[in-house]
Order: sequence, then C-alpha cells, then structure tokens
Amino acid sequence: MVRRTKEEALETRHRLLDAAEVLFQAQGVSQTSLQQIAQRAGATRGAIYWHFKDKADLFNAMMERVKLPLEAAVQKAAGAIDADPMDEVERMMVEALKIMTTDPQVRRVFEVATHKVEYTHDMASVQERHLAARNACVLDFEKAMLGAARRAGIRLPLPAAVAAQGLHALISGLIQNWLLDPSAFDLVACGRRTFRVYLAGLGFSRPLASGA
Repeated sequence: MVRRTKEEALETRHRLLDAAEVLFQAQGVSQTSLQQIAQRAGATRGAIYWHFKDKADLFNAMMERVKLPLEAAVQKAAGAIDADPMDEVERMMVEALKIMTTDPQVRRVFEVATHKVEYTHDMASVQERHLAARNACVLDFEKAMLGAARRAGIRLPLPAAVAAQGLHALISGLIQNWLLDPSAFDLVACGRRTFRVYLAGLGFSRPLASGA
C-alpha cells in the first residue's frame, strides 16, 4: 500500500508538471494560475502545494526534468587533460542543439524558460537559478578555453572570461532566436559554423567547412 501511494504521488507530480509545461507555453507563466494547472492535471489545488511550495518551485522542478547535455559537457571539458577541451565542447554543443530540434519536450520547456517567463518578485528563485546555471557554464567555458589555449600554445587576444561570456551569448542567443522561428535557419548547422568561426577569431586553428 505504501509503495502504491508513493507511485500515485509521483504520477500526480508528473501530471502537474506536464500540465504546467503546456499552459506556460500557451499562456505565459504569469498568466497561468496554480488552479489552472491543477484542473488540467485532474488534481486538486492542495495536490500542488503537497508537491511544490509555490509557482516558482514548480517552475524550477519543470526545468530540472529537462536538461541539455551542454552544461555537463562543458564542466567535463574544462577538466580535460589528454583531449582538446574545445573539441569536447563542440561535440556536446552540437548534440545539445540536435536534441533541441528533435525533442518536443525539450523545445517546449526551453521556449517557456526563454520567452514565457517574467522575473517578478515571486519568481526570484527562478531568476537566481537561471543566473547560477549561466555563471557556472561561463566559468567552465573559461576553464576550457584556457586549457585549449595552453594545449595549442596560443595567447588569447582578450581575457578568457570575456571570451567565455561571448561564447555563451553566442550559443544561448542562437537558441533563443531559433525558438522564435524554427524555420528561419538550421540551428545545428548554424551553431557549428558560428562556433568554429568564433574560435578561429580567438586564434584556435579549426576547420571552417560550410557543411554541417
């Protein structure tokens, strides 16, 4: 009986998160109430507060269910010893962009996170989570670049911290613009090409082939 109860609770939690994804995408986060989420999930408002402290807590749980491999890959690449760190970053960046274009849930969640949320007072923890993830990723980009520069025997033309901020803005900006109009350009091919051009501008010798 206890096991069944736990399974039912987990199923309810997933239904609530599924409902939140759909409603947030359709209406925006600020225009979606917890009551609407509960109704769509076939649950009670009390069920929401059993699983989540508030809307921000629910939002962060929704984000935790869907993660692109890029952040983990950058962290791994930053500590690479035998391989070129930027090769690993590129490989996993391309994989992450492919997932974005082929997995409907990933696309839906990241559309909500980039275009459907307002950082109001009651969503402060969401903004904090976003900033923490961004800062960690930028720091790992910086470490990977420094490691790759030492390996290649080059000196970066600008501070690694600045270059890392630029690379993060490049990738996140491509994703945000693609989500606005997925028919506008090929996200994977454009991501790979602009990544290589950016690194070439920093002095890294990389192929600039036009093919994806």
